[in-house]
Amino acid sequence: MGIFYKEESYKIIGICMEIHNYLGFGFSEIVYKDAMQIEFLRSEVPFEREVKYEIEYKGIILPHVFYADFVAYDKIILEIKGKKEIADTDIAQAINYLKVSENKLALIINFGEEKLNYKRIVL
Repeated sequence: MGIFYKEESYKIIGICMEIHNYLGFGFSEIVYKDAMQIEFLRSEVPFEREVKYEIEYKGIILPHVFYADFVAYDKIILEIKGKKEIADTDIAQAINYLKVSENKLALIINFGEEKLNYKRIVL
């Protein structure tokens, strides 16, 4: 089995590397999110920002909702981090987003390290 959405993923990671090379590490997540929005527009990457996902339980929508930082190409969830390292809780969060969205791929992108770090989460 090949990599899900290989070309789209490579384009997104390339954009993230460009942002990281330009800004470096240490800013808050919102700075990187704003830069990503600019680069997505410039690169004509279709995206939505702060996508809301509701959780259904036995026919009832629960009051708690999830917000994915971005959804690119209508199928790749992006979670942007600016911390020392990607934690297990970040992976669990991405898995939850995949479950409620019914998408197959999430990318956790961490701008908080000296070198850009990312994880592909496939469900």
